[in-house]
Amino acid sequence: MTSPLLETWTTPFGLAPFDRIKDDHFAPAFEEALTAHRAEIDAIATNPARPDFDNTVGALEAAGQGLDQVLSVFFTVAGADSTPAREDLQRAFSPRLAAHSAEITGNKALFARIAELWARRDDLGLTSEQARVLMLTHRGFVRAGAALTGADDARMAQIKSRLAVLGTQFTQNLLADERAWTLPLSDRDLAGLPDFLVAAARAAGKEKGADGPVITLSRSLITPFLQFSARRQLRETAWRAYVARGANGGETDNRAIAAEILALRAERAALLGYDSFATYKLETEMAGNPQAVRDLLRAVWTPARARAEADAAVLERMMHADGINGDLEPWDWQFYAARRRQAEHDLDEATLKPYLALDRMIEAAFACANRLFRLEFRALDVPLYHPDCRAWEVTRDGQHIAVFIGDYLARGSKRSGAWCSAMRSQAKWPETRSPVVINVCNFASGDPVLLSYDDARTLFHEFGHALHQMLSDVTYPSISGTSVARDFVELPSQLYEHWLEVPEVLAEFATHAETGAPMPRDMLDRLLGAATFDMGFQTVEYVASALVDLDFHDGPPPTDPMTRQTEVLAELGMPRAIAMRHATPHFAHIFAGDGYSSGYYSYMWSEVMDADAFAAFEEAGGAFDPERAGALEQFILSTGGSRDPAELYTAFRGRLPGVDALLKGRGLAA
Repeated sequence: MTSPLLETWTTPFGLAPFDRIKDDHFAPAFEEALTAHRAEIDAIATNPARPDFDNTVGALEAAGQGLDQVLSVFFTVAGADSTPAREDLQRAFSPRLAAHSAEITGNKALFARIAELWARRDDLGLTSEQARVLMLTHRGFVRAGAALTGADDARMAQIKSRLAVLGTQFTQNLLADERAWTLPLSDRDLAGLPDFLVAAARAAGKEKGADGPVITLSRSLITPFLQFSARRQLRETAWRAYVARGANGGETDNRAIAAEILALRAERAALLGYDSFATYKLETEMAGNPQAVRDLLRAVWTPARARAEADAAVLERMMHADGINGDLEPWDWQFYAARRRQAEHDLDEATLKPYLALDRMIEAAFACANRLFRLEFRALDVPLYHPDCRAWEVTRDGQHIAVFIGDYLARGSKRSGAWCSAMRSQAKWPETRSPVVINVCNFASGDPVLLSYDDARTLFHEFGHALHQMLSDVTYPSISGTSVARDFVELPSQLYEHWLEVPEVLAEFATHAETGAPMPRDMLDRLLGAATFDMGFQTVEYVASALVDLDFHDGPPPTDPMTRQTEVLAELGMPRAIAMRHATPHFAHIFAGDGYSSGYYSYMWSEVMDADAFAAFEEAGGAFDPERAGALEQFILSTGGSRDPAELYTAFRGRLPGVDALLKGRGLAA
């Protein structure tokens, strides 16, 4: 009997039939799809016809759709609704997929066809998009080691396989640590905590099977607990557990894994002739080289550290006024910063959150997309992989554009963080297909679900990625949607955050969850006026992580990453009361896979552009200026990786940006 994973789905919009897919379908479907893809690759490589674009590069673009279909479902549920069975499968699949990828890029007959096309590229009569796809394909094969031979070729395959195993292990260790730890709260411990946090803690306790409320290592619980709990000892306990993820000894400890990953990456770069992994990795990004990244981060670090040190002095005085002597500690910062924010801006999360209900913020994100791009959203009643998920059909002028899925609530089976992925990417080759896009977040449960302002920004951020996928309008799947340089991919997401700050958006959608009353105008003004509050802290914790990431990969790999992390922070003069946003043992951005390795800086590189890009709207007709919105779609959101990102940004803005708009936006300008 055919597995539902391998069928041509006749469901509404061709969605995965989640109600029929079981865990025991994955392994046999994976084997069958992998075998089929291998046969497709072999047919392309051994085609007796002279290579042309369609029979080689185009054929590669069309191959593997069955495998993509299986894996799109598997990796969606493995990340957002993990089970022991799915974790076992992930450990089994990852090295197999790495070996399969190495087998493709190591296929000498296939690479010979691609190399011949590359040599004849000026005589092939290619469209600009085809020329771009050929360039990216040839470059990708070369950077994957296709030109290596003999022992070097074999060693590259071994490295890739081992890295796949280690990345999966790193992720699963982190999830295991997050799942295992709880902090039970007595009635005494609940004193002073706002109702939304108590409700979220009770919901977490119920999910964990505890007798009462608990704090877990979900950021949506840890952050408000550190802001509101007057019990300093409990704050310290929670903070230490959060930063110790992946460094607790035993089977889930990630420190040795991180060291091995860094060593293997350096060896991989050396095999390809690069001085360091950072040099290799950044060659294809907008930054181009490690020094350009370091220059940007250092330019931001200096004013951010000065602001953070000044803020630390204020917070420490507040702590001393409470009768607590000694130094301000990391578990004190958010508690006193929240009190300072309330004193200076008359804002606190308990008062603010009822105006930021999840459903209203989803409506706000949709409404902005409607005003900017004429998109309409209609709720769908379709089977999905978890009861928390929701789905919408996205249309424009009555025409189907995409399906959007939202999975917003934290749970023990979901890895931490927030992300956007395409279960099906937009393409017109080998046939036209519309995208199926998913946003996954980790907001604390509640009835209703209430968001912090940072949560609301996260929702808009991930929806910006979703728009990049949904509005994609290219021919070939490999350049669709977010398939762009890593330091360009965050531009649409970070740019979309700006629309949350538009006063008329909050005035319409920031309504009280119980009364429906709009946020009072003076509260709205105070909220927007506090936009850069505590920005020294936020910038320092981020830039420190980015500089550690860069240091790890720019030069010989450290034998002990933890020691090197300590040295880098000391060299920077890291404020003692601020920790890295992501310490090495739980730095999944750079150790769960290669995506953000040497590339954690990319959020800030993109922020330089997003600050400048939103200024283009403000300089024109305002946040919803139709001409600017049209240019944004034409040159950024619809183009995927079909053109060079610097060329695309220049087409949108008329020039490349400088760092000034970023510093101004963060309140760090001199």
